[in-house]
Amino acid sequence: MGKDLEVGLLDKRRNSNSTKSSVSLVLLCLLLIAACGIIINRSAHKEEEWREKEEVVHPAFVSRGPSHGVSEKSARVSVASPYPWTNAELKWQRTGFHFQPEKNWMNDPDGPLFYKGWYHFFYQYNPDSAIWGNISWGHAVSKDLVEWFYLDLAMVPDQWYDMNGVWTGSATFLPDGRLVMLYTGSTNESVQVQNLAMPADPEDPLLQKWVKSDANPVLIPPKGIGLTDFRDPTTGWVDDDGVWRIIIGSKLNKTGIALTFMTRDFVHYEQEGILHSVPGTGMWECVDFYPVNISGAPAGVDTSVTGPGVKHVLKASMDDDKHDYYAIGTYDVENQKFVPDEPEEDVGIGLRLDYGKYYAAKTFYDQDKGRRVLWGWVGETDSEQDDLMKGWASIQTIPRDVWFDSKTKANILQWPVEEIDNLRSDKVELEDVVVPPGSVVKINTPSAAQMDIELVVEFPSQDAVRQTLEADVLYNCSTSGGSRGRGAMGPFGLLVLADEILSEQTAVYFYIAKSADGQLKTFFCHDETRSSHATDLILRIHGSSVPVLLDEKTISVRTIVDHSVVESYAQGGRRCITSRVYPTRAIDGSAKVFLFNNATSSFFTVKSLNVWQMKSVLLRPYES
Repeated sequence: MGKDLEVGLLDKRRNSNSTKSSVSLVLLCLLLIAACGIIINRSAHKEEEWREKEEVVHPAFVSRGPSHGVSEKSARVSVASPYPWTNAELKWQRTGFHFQPEKNWMNDPDGPLFYKGWYHFFYQYNPDSAIWGNISWGHAVSKDLVEWFYLDLAMVPDQWYDMNGVWTGSATFLPDGRLVMLYTGSTNESVQVQNLAMPADPEDPLLQKWVKSDANPVLIPPKGIGLTDFRDPTTGWVDDDGVWRIIIGSKLNKTGIALTFMTRDFVHYEQEGILHSVPGTGMWECVDFYPVNISGAPAGVDTSVTGPGVKHVLKASMDDDKHDYYAIGTYDVENQKFVPDEPEEDVGIGLRLDYGKYYAAKTFYDQDKGRRVLWGWVGETDSEQDDLMKGWASIQTIPRDVWFDSKTKANILQWPVEEIDNLRSDKVELEDVVVPPGSVVKINTPSAAQMDIELVVEFPSQDAVRQTLEADVLYNCSTSGGSRGRGAMGPFGLLVLADEILSEQTAVYFYIAKSADGQLKTFFCHDETRSSHATDLILRIHGSSVPVLLDEKTISVRTIVDHSVVESYAQGGRRCITSRVYPTRAIDGSAKVFLFNNATSSFFTVKSLNVWQMKSVLLRPYES
């Protein structure tokens, strides 16, 4: 079905342009005949056969996202004079315990799953260069989500329906244990279609070989949807009617939408409608849809679970601003609609999964440990020239557990999977340390390039603060001076990847402000603007407000440092920020960590500070 529809679609596009270009085509054909002496006369059937068998010729390694209808997968830093990086500096930027390929470009996570004792991670990968292009599926396996083994490529662009890229997809387990993978292919004419693949040997726990379905493409862009606005199918879920459903990201003009499709066999589909839409948000990609237990227990639930015991999370990556947004709400099974709890906090206009450099996130239900695990892509914020010099680009965040915040009832919580704690080694511990206003306190650690830090600060009496603090209604992480700015109650927090004289530093901090109605508002931020002396970087201040409830007497942050990445989780994971930083001096033994308090009048008391050194893991090819 899908193949015939695709051929018809392509033929229709050719016919619509034939009248306008007939003269040019005739002239071109005559020139070719004169030059080569070859007359090409191919029937429609032969043309289709050629499309399927043609050897793929990969393009030059140039960034080509927008022209192919997909978001630009590059920082695209404009560099007048590149920074003169040394080999030692570039080598230092490679992480010690985050997932990244041996070399070359990586972006979106694809089809993560647990199968026959192994965690599988697939990812968008360019096997030939450190910039986006020739997108294939990389593949790695792990027993613990920490130590990974590289396998051969799972899928490559070798068919007409994915010749311009094997793009993002998701895995679904059927009731009988079979595994299917849906993914977006960019055709030889850059049309975005959905394709089906299955393990060649279901008994192989490593899933080393994959077979693409003869029925591909199984879905093409529906009427009214742009040919390059139809991508990234989700994991399927089955409702009480026994029918499977998936959603795919798209847009109608500037309205972002999640399209719902029904299927019984993952080959034949029927469009059901629009699960949800938000005007003004633009193209939705890398959509995700899953239930969370409203009890607030960290345990996850299978994607097909519905009913009064769960809320649903709808997440989408916004092609317009390159951020991941989500909303919590109710899945109306009868009407096949998602209804957000707070319309003003809807997808694309409300909460973000991460307020830093983070995109294309995807979850999976880990049936082995009964949890939902989140992966997220962290791109580079240096230049493409830098990436080509070091020979690689992009990492993935540490996998995160995801569950519902039963205290606020308004957000999810994210926290590094417990397995990462096994990398902790030497520990520095402090308690009841008072940090005066305007001060910096050095923490003596053996090394500060790979750390896991947990900081808990006593929250001052909210009543006392309200009486003394002036209103600061305009405070914003990005526009209020960052960690240099000074207010009555902030900023205060950590300086990581800092050199001895603080000429380089990445600040992780809180700021307490008072709104016009007298309520306190706590902000959580990352300031990268002094993270490096290099001149070819994007340096930003990231952050947002973080909920601190009236009965909570402390504020806390967990910050994980791994060379060129800093991940932070505030107030138990209510807000997360990820930064890419590229120090030139605060590297190796010169990297330090400090407490700081840049408030004008307030002391803050460290109730506890735990700093662990983090061991490296060896990511290597799998050997049987």
